[in-house]
Amino acid sequence: MDNKIRIRNKKAYYEYTILEKIIAGIQLKGTEIKSLRQGKANLTDAFCNFVKGELFVYKMHIAEYDYGTHYNHEAKRERKLLLTKRELKRLSTKVREKGFTIVPTFLFINEKGLAKLEIALAKGKNVHDKRESIKDKDLKRDMDRRNYE
Repeated sequence: MDNKIRIRNKKAYYEYTILEKIIAGIQLKGTEIKSLRQGKANLTDAFCNFVKGELFVYKMHIAEYDYGTHYNHEAKRERKLLLTKRELKRLSTKVREKGFTIVPTFLFINEKGLAKLEIALAKGKNVHDKRESIKDKDLKRDMDRRNYE
């Protein structure tokens, strides 16, 4: 089985300071996993939220399956994340604190063929923090260029 599906949310690393990462299962429909195996997903605008003690991911775009019939899925529906009760309770108490949120950072298929989503407990960056991130990124790029020359 080809497990080379690795979809990153680069915007999350720019917008937030990542504090802690957790791997969660994700509840998908039949055509969603088929489309995901083709690499047709986008995490850019996605976010996580609690509803009645369960964690859901919103605005995660999984394109409709090309060969799907009328049973095809919606591209941007909410999807339930599969975590233990202990993890859910710990995350919900952290999110209630001011400034913390949960963002999806990485979507992949594991060696068993199951779709997994890496979520991160994050805190929003200020404008000056974002400028610092851009400056560090530019410096690293310049250093890499000089090493290759």
